[in-house]
Amino acid sequence: MVVLLAVSSVCALGLGTPYVPPHRLVAAVLDGDTTLAGIVVTELRVPRLLLALVAGACLGAAGLVLQEALRNPLAVPEMLGVSSGAALGVAAPLVLTLSLPAAVQPLLAIGGAALGGGLTLLVAGLGRSPSAVLLTGAAVAAALQAALLVLMVMADQLDLQLIYRYLLGSLSARTWEDVTGLWPWLLVAVPALVLCAPVLSVMRLGDEDAEALGVRAHRARLAALAIAVVLIAPVTAVCGPVAWVGFLAPHLSRWFDPAAGAVRWLPWSAAWGAVVVTVADVPARLALAPVETPAGAWTALLGVPAGVALMRSGGRRRAARRGPAAPAAAGEPLPGPRRTASGAADEVPRAGTSHHAREGDPGRGGPGGTPSRALRTTGTEDAR
Repeated sequence: MVVLLAVSSVCALGLGTPYVPPHRLVAAVLDGDTTLAGIVVTELRVPRLLLALVAGACLGAAGLVLQEALRNPLAVPEMLGVSSGAALGVAAPLVLTLSLPAAVQPLLAIGGAALGGGLTLLVAGLGRSPSAVLLTGAAVAAALQAALLVLMVMADQLDLQLIYRYLLGSLSARTWEDVTGLWPWLLVAVPALVLCAPVLSVMRLGDEDAEALGVRAHRARLAALAIAVVLIAPVTAVCGPVAWVGFLAPHLSRWFDPAAGAVRWLPWSAAWGAVVVTVADVPARLALAPVETPAGAWTALLGVPAGVALMRSGGRRRAARRGPAAPAAAGEPLPGPRRTASGAADEVPRAGTSHHAREGDPGRGGPGGTPSRALRTTGTEDAR
């Protein structure tokens, strides 16, 4: 992870037009180089890199919160109506030509994300069943995406291009103002994540066991959705819904440390989310230069196959750890009563009980039967 982050950061700051060699990056960033290369690095590439790190960390942490709260590895913001609602809240004023200040956009995104997530929980019975929440969230996300398509039909050509690029998730032309607008929301979300992590570990046990341990599963699920909304909505307001980062980052953290719990997975999921977005932004900026492609297209293109492969390998590792049940060795008798050649069970007399004392057996000399040969056996045979 450290190697990927270092290489992708150097590529994000140095590659492009103009090209800045790695040995000049530190001087360009710290010394305030007034050349064209220094201005491009400090005013365009550094805030874009920081935005990629912050956005990926927020999406990765939100994905883990949703997956642990719903106990489903497919519970991602894209399938719960959260990302679609946030995108709808930002795209609607643009199409309707409403003049709003830039500071209001995070509030619109939070309102749309809360609308999508709240509608999902309301239709699914306020989050009482994790499977119902996931299925209902997919339906709500489809309805919100249909509303976005209606807005795209109403938009003119210029707005349509902006909305299309925004809906795919793009970090193009982002400045320091976009980065500084995320810090107030992070000050609220980070302490909530710290308090939420131990509860997520208890939620993995199931609703009944969580209730027995003092955690109200219904309220905990609502709180987890609220934290995910606070993490996702400001990022979506700035750079759009960067797809499937919340799906891939939690699976990477589990794959590298499968024996850990939500408390340890949470920071690693945030770190892997930052790495995924940073790595994806490099080909998004350079693959088709001078034309930039949205970073969300690359995260979806690479994230879904990688996430499915991680899920399959994680399942095989868990099955190998449990191990198959060892069959009985060849020729080893199975437990149970032994049987004679005639098919009757060969009963073994209990310790301390003589076969002379069995009553009702006509072959053993009890009442109602004739004296058997066993009554005339010697003491040695009886002892045997």
